[in-house]
Amino acid sequence: MSTAGCDGDGQSRTGRALSGLAVALGLALFIGGFAWAAVQYRPYTVPTDSMAPTISVGDRVLAQRVHGDAVRRGDVVVFQDKVWGNMPMIKRVVGTGGDRIECCDRQGRLMINGKPLEEPYLAPADGPASPTPFTATVPEGRLFLLGDHRTDSVDSRTHLADGGQSAVPRDAVRARVDATAWPMAGWGMIDRPGAFGDLPGGTSRPGPLPLMVTCVIAGAVLILGGAAYGPLARRSAGRGKVAVPHG
Repeated sequence: MSTAGCDGDGQSRTGRALSGLAVALGLALFIGGFAWAAVQYRPYTVPTDSMAPTISVGDRVLAQRVHGDAVRRGDVVVFQDKVWGNMPMIKRVVGTGGDRIECCDRQGRLMINGKPLEEPYLAPADGPASPTPFTATVPEGRLFLLGDHRTDSVDSRTHLADGGQSAVPRDAVRARVDATAWPMAGWGMIDRPGAFGDLPGGTSRPGPLPLMVTCVIAGAVLILGGAAYGPLARRSAGRGKVAVPHG
């Protein structure tokens, strides 16, 4: 008695079980990745070019929901403060409580506590780190914020005459920008500048967005691979059939 048919049925059942497992795992990763991102991140559309060339006007960014206490120098943050117009804005943190911010040294660089800062994210054509010289000491619990497009940014420099309101409270921060999501040509994580990392307190680490994207992509691959098993297995079985002549 031949056992070829039984072996084939056993292999088929194993294949279907593995296929179902792959689809189930893929769905868990795919849906879980999106759900995790929805809890951790929020999309924002940038209305001005004050953060160019890092972020251009009209770009869609993904910002991780964080408390202001988690923010460090060099972070690009979304904040909302009534003195600044009480609407969401996006700027870069260059100073925290106790810092003395000056601009500029003889090379046109921003100085934090007397140390010159290299800012590779600025457009070379913009000239010095600020077209107008300024000096400010950041009150405790506040953040000094500048746009990357210094010739066209309304930021902490603009509010220096507002009686200590140039720096925003930490609790005004709503999120920290991790990546540009749109347009696709500019998609990617926003770098943490090394110059800020060398200062006391360092800078923050990127959020879990890359891991979330990996989960979604891996889930999609498993779903497609598992779903494709059935048609491929049937096609393979059909090719393996041999017609038996009747005598």
